[in-house]
Amino acid sequence: MFTIGRGNDVQVAAIRALEAHLLGRDVEQLLGAMGATWRELVHDSQLRWLGPEKGVMHMAIGAVVNALWDLKAKRAGLPLWRLLGRLSPEELVELVDFRYLTDAITPEEALGLFRNAQAGRAEREAQLIASGYPAYTTTPGWLGYDDAKLERLSIEAVAEGFEQIKLKVGGDVDDDVRRLGIARAAVGPDIRIAVDANQRWEVAEAIEWMSRLAPFDIAWIEEPTSPDDVLGHAAIARGVAPIPVATGEHGANRVMFKQFLQADALQVLQIDATRVAGVNENLAILLLAAKFGVPVCPHAGGVGLCELVQHLSLFDYVALSGRLDGRMIEYVDHLHEHFVTPVDVRNGRYWPPLAAGSGAEMLQSSRRDHEVAAYV
Repeated sequence: MFTIGRGNDVQVAAIRALEAHLLGRDVEQLLGAMGATWRELVHDSQLRWLGPEKGVMHMAIGAVVNALWDLKAKRAGLPLWRLLGRLSPEELVELVDFRYLTDAITPEEALGLFRNAQAGRAEREAQLIASGYPAYTTTPGWLGYDDAKLERLSIEAVAEGFEQIKLKVGGDVDDDVRRLGIARAAVGPDIRIAVDANQRWEVAEAIEWMSRLAPFDIAWIEEPTSPDDVLGHAAIARGVAPIPVATGEHGANRVMFKQFLQADALQVLQIDATRVAGVNENLAILLLAAKFGVPVCPHAGGVGLCELVQHLSLFDYVALSGRLDGRMIEYVDHLHEHFVTPVDVRNGRYWPPLAAGSGAEMLQSSRRDHEVAAYV
């Protein structure tokens, strides 16, 4: 069993609805044509109407697709990021479904992006091994922490090498102003502070609220309003500029990301390893981000998401964007002890995993100890 980031009995039932596509099939055939496998699952003429391409069914497909990639990487004896990073541009393009995307990016443009990144792949891979990938931490910023704990955790984050922290906001504006004042004083002027509203505000409310927080030099405002509101985000982006708007952890599919980028409704794109339909769809979203020149800073707050999403960012640097500027992966420091290959985050950096697979496999003991009837 592999983590699906967010789970319940409904999602387990959705995963089981996909069994007919997998049971009894030749493994080599499935893993040898992962683009075709992804399209078969997503385009099922009956199941797709439960979305289409969104919600619990889409996430279930992502769980299956991610598990297949984990198996493929283990059979190759490579960590997933290295497996993807060593595929040819042509093989990578074949993995992506460009349906509904060609008004923003075509297969030919995608091929060009991958080909342009071929030079220097080996050097970038070696750089990651030597220097790691930038991380930021949400650990200090949860709502409900008292002032002393906020200050202590902020100071500890800087001591641990993080160059950005994130605070949750949106409960009370005066409280947020006070908390940001504590955090800014604790970390000093050179550490970035992002804020995350978790979809709390109306459009005008977001703009007004952020005007109160702007003096604290905000790195970005995350999820200021409904994650489906493209035009609302665009209006907020104009209203809070130059503070960037970040969103994507609840982005339903590649089409939503396309529209956000076309509307200049986000300036920091946050992929999630399990919200969309797995590795293949995240490759499409990474391509869109590269085409529009927008940095990707993945969401990694859920169980196993740090383990999973690091592979996508590492791949992006090696084989697509080739850039680290403005890019980092979220880190939350809990529940990693339940995984066979937990993340290695030190000195404010993700250190690339070298074990074969995607990092999603949970310890047998953890699965046994936390299993409930709906998961059996």
